[in-house]
Amino acid sequence: MSNFFEKVSRRQFTEDGGDGAAYDGIKLPVRATSGSAGYDFFAPVRMEIPAGETVRVPTGIRCRMDGDRFLAIFPRSGLGFKYRLALDNTVGIIDADYYGADNEGHIMIKMTNNGDRDLVIEAGKGFAQGIFLKYYLTDDDAASSSRTGGFGSTG
Repeated sequence: MSNFFEKVSRRQFTEDGGDGAAYDGIKLPVRATSGSAGYDFFAPVRMEIPAGETVRVPTGIRCRMDGDRFLAIFPRSGLGFKYRLALDNTVGIIDADYYGADNEGHIMIKMTNNGDRDLVIEAGKGFAQGIFLKYYLTDDDAASSSRTGGFGSTG
């Protein structure tokens, strides 16, 4: 297997609150340079995030990856520095088995503008980044259940 991004279905995107008119314009995450660790996630629509407010972004993206990997989601560092933009869960962890979840593995990003000025992110502009990381298990690991639900479904 390998690691790659793809779009969720149009149905799933709109079910999760995405603007159906924006679906065709969804850009898959990419690295900006050959030395970049993070894959930039792009805004599917123009987003206005007033100071002190929170938004939930249906990205329209899912990720297939090797079973010993996860995708860590962070805000773009410039937005964190200039606007104090932060993910509400501090770091998003996308597990390999999330791809097969009931919601098609749709990556949702919830973030808050903790700064003192409003932030506007135009459609197609980068706002978050994902970094693939390998993880290891303990010798006595006994996890045997499988994921069925989407975000937050593992308790």
